[in-house]
Amino acid sequence: MNAITQPAEATAPGDGHSYRMPLPRLRLTPDVSHGPLDGAWWPRCDALELELPVLVGSLDPGIGTITRVTVGTAAWPDAPQEVMAPGHVIEVVLSDSAAQAHAITVDCGTVGRWELLVIPPDEPARVAARLLTAAADPANPLSAPRLLALAESGLDGQDAEESEGGAGPR
Repeated sequence: MNAITQPAEATAPGDGHSYRMPLPRLRLTPDVSHGPLDGAWWPRCDALELELPVLVGSLDPGIGTITRVTVGTAAWPDAPQEVMAPGHVIEVVLSDSAAQAHAITVDCGTVGRWELLVIPPDEPARVAARLLTAAADPANPLSAPRLLALAESGLDGQDAEESEGGAGPR
């Protein structure tokens, strides 16, 4: 799964002018993921109806049509049940699961499912950059909540493995 490197282009309603959507702050695991995460996404705000179409528009069209996403209610308290994306509607499922607290699950019908760490919009750029890199590492053994908790405590994934004596179970 690869992110498209060009901003999505659209026409503003009613005025015929085109505009470019900003590139999402996204990093995906190259090829096939071997860990609990397939990458990370750093949205600019907590309005899912604004952020999700940009994320969807940046994903490789070869992954299929995104039909549903699952997000944590804590991170997206005002998330709508549906979000309009270019050419289709995406169902939004809210979850109270601790595993979903800092993640988004992207379902592409029968093609597959991807789990992304959601980095809080207000996270400092330096920390967010480390999280984007760590979550997209195919060797990353950590879940979204664990990776974010380590970042908040000042450790990164490698520091955590060393302090815990190895990767351990996921």
